[in-house]
Amino acid sequence: MATKIKKIEYYLPENIVSNEYLEETFKKWKSKKVYKKTGIKKRHVTGENETALDLAEIVGKKILKDFDKSKIDFLILCTQSPEYYLPSGACILQNKLNLRTDIGAFDFNLGCSGYIYGLTLAKSLINGNVAENILLITADTYSKYLNEEDLANRTIFGDAATATIVTKSDEEHIFESSLGTDGSGKENLIVKNGGLKNRFEPDLIAEDDGQGNLRTDNDIYMNGPEIFNFTISHVPVTFSDTLKKNNKQLNDLDFVIFHQANKFILDYLRDLCEIPEDKFYLDLEETGNTVSNTIPIALKKSIDSGVIKKGDKVLLLGFGVGYSWGGITIKI
Repeated sequence: MATKIKKIEYYLPENIVSNEYLEETFKKWKSKKVYKKTGIKKRHVTGENETALDLAEIVGKKILKDFDKSKIDFLILCTQSPEYYLPSGACILQNKLNLRTDIGAFDFNLGCSGYIYGLTLAKSLINGNVAENILLITADTYSKYLNEEDLANRTIFGDAATATIVTKSDEEHIFESSLGTDGSGKENLIVKNGGLKNRFEPDLIAEDDGQGNLRTDNDIYMNGPEIFNFTISHVPVTFSDTLKKNNKQLNDLDFVIFHQANKFILDYLRDLCEIPEDKFYLDLEETGNTVSNTIPIALKKSIDSGVIKKGDKVLLLGFGVGYSWGGITIKI
């Protein structure tokens, strides 16, 4: 069975946190400084009572406007912002989207590598004759995990959801993937409280991290230097391995899309991998780091703008929390 990406859509919440707003909130930070370092001007964030599943429902209905929902025979939801411990968000989403009940549906918990894993899963399900038309949705609301006094992380993360329809095809368009995992880095990007090991503690007092950022164990913690070290050691290797598994050289690619973490890291990685600027995607200005959503948003924007054209060969690569990473090549 051959596979292809049939359609992509994304949705951004209406609420916006701009650099200017952060400058007003944190007087010592300047919007121009934030932009120069991160490449981000604003981020979309959910409202108080708006969840990742709400975003998933909106983007799911958006993509199904132009696709016969009765043909969807599998639903996959990638999120680290679940509605409940149980039931699965994908089961709830099946009902909200009014999909058939004789379909498979499940969640998987991955962050910035999630879209690569999602495409790999969808390809495998089609190759195994389990499904023919898969709806892959990514939805994350990291803003729910951010302490309001943690500027370092508030400058980076935004919320979003994307939907991708992966279908059976006469010609292969989704090729081999290179995946990796190293759980020894779990402490470097983590929300310690809120699960079953450490329950949420509402009365915790936020502590200063020594750089003016306040947070508790209920909030997201990111060890920036360690995440950077992980990234620069694993991404170039994964980039090379993805090319090797697909019998490709860099010159064979028309475009490269990495997870949109921040401008500093992306510039550094582009240099390490020796990727020409005109083949490399870099655009976080309007969205920030939307975790599992950055790659499909970038892919959709690139196609809509004409930067990526039909027949182009594109390498996608995600990396982050877990540690988890993965690369895959596709043909548009």
